Amino acid sequence: MLDKDKIDDMTLALLHLVTWTHEIQGTKVFKGFDWETLARLHKKGFIANPRTSQKSISITPEGLERSTELFNEFFED
Repeated sequence: MLDKDKIDDMTLALLHLVTWTHEIQGTKVFKGFDWETLARLHKKGFIANPRTSQKSISITPEGLERSTELFNEFFED
């Protein structure tokens, strides 16, 4: 059985790689990940609703902080 929380954590960590700050729209991420996972991350309050026609979405301050923490945990020496 898949551990969806672990999948969510890994996806959130990888979102760190595709994060940038837009002057007007705030911190954004590309949404090239599994739709179900993105929907769970939205439900958890880490990203804006991914069900849009745009290729990017906003990441919340909590999502940005957690994304950075998880990225460092999983990928730094």
